[in-house]
Amino acid sequence: MEEIAEVYARALFEVATERDALDEVHEQLGQFAAALNDNRDLMQFFFSPYFSSDEKKAALGRALVDADPAFENFLEALIERHRMPVIFRIRDRFGQMWDEAHKLLPVEVTSAIELDEQMVRSIGERVGEQTGLKVELSSRVDPEILGGIVLRVGNFILDASIAHRLEQLRKQVAQA
Repeated sequence: MEEIAEVYARALFEVATERDALDEVHEQLGQFAAALNDNRDLMQFFFSPYFSSDEKKAALGRALVDADPAFENFLEALIERHRMPVIFRIRDRFGQMWDEAHKLLPVEVTSAIELDEQMVRSIGERVGEQTGLKVELSSRVDPEILGGIVLRVGNFILDASIAHRLEQLRKQVAQA
């Protein structure tokens, strides 16, 4: 499934880039996937083998308002090839490509208590300086880490939490 999602996401990305509609298609893909995710009946309709491709395309035409023609053609191709269930993975992969094209790096700071906004911003600035990319910063609170922080930079995780340190200590004691 991942390979299929990669192929379709790359194809949509290239067409959107050629048409200079990358941001518009990114937004429309996100909105369409969110609508499917939020409406179980809609998702079942588009994913179901019991409805014909023609029925699904007709419904798609009624559902999309002012959609980019390339995006609409893309969705019709997914319907014809019975690949609509891969739409969420396509959205995720397309989003990664979009982030790379815009030189965005997602950074998430997790702490046991709410951190000062200036502290979070400072962490984001340091990551941005070291990577040379524009940081898309978010923060959240997770009391289960007990203290310290967990920093997720793209796919890399730096776990400097007390819970992680206690787990490492537990493993060392168990081995001794």
